[in-house]
Amino acid sequence: MTPPNSSPIITRPPLPSRKTQRGATLVEYAFVMLLSLTLLFGISGFGHFLYVYHAINNAAKEGSRWASVNGSLCNNDSSCNGSAGMNNGPASRTDIVAYVKARMPASVVASLSTVSADFSAEAGALPVCSGPMTGVDGVVVPKTENYPSCTVTVTVSYPYNFSFPLLPSV
Repeated sequence: MTPPNSSPIITRPPLPSRKTQRGATLVEYAFVMLLSLTLLFGISGFGHFLYVYHAINNAAKEGSRWASVNGSLCNNDSSCNGSAGMNNGPASRTDIVAYVKARMPASVVASLSTVSADFSAEAGALPVCSGPMTGVDGVVVPKTENYPSCTVTVTVSYPYNFSFPLLPSV
């Protein structure tokens, strides 16, 4: 019989020798670090790609808006005085390209981008944007590309090189 307030002695089997586990932690750590770094670099690289995509998209939207506000009738409007982001007179294609490139953020190299501006009218819509037109008041308007109701399309292309430190770059 055991005396009160004493617990029976429990013997445990001996622990396996740690000599057989030597170096396993280092290998596991290497695998986990490789996966962690891959995930971290992948997230940051994809985040940078999305940033560049949205910055270029925003610059193109701003350029098309600016071109439509500075249309061919801008000469007749007193608001086209070169202040508050307005152009002095109607916007030309070169003005639009310069405006879009100026709106690129610092992390996007604007000299690498290709910007183009095209004017067109909807199918069957009046006026046709490529020739003399008769206005509503009967006045013949000379050939203008950015006449009201003509659509401006600003296209920006940028060569993006996705760099991932754990893979060879192409």
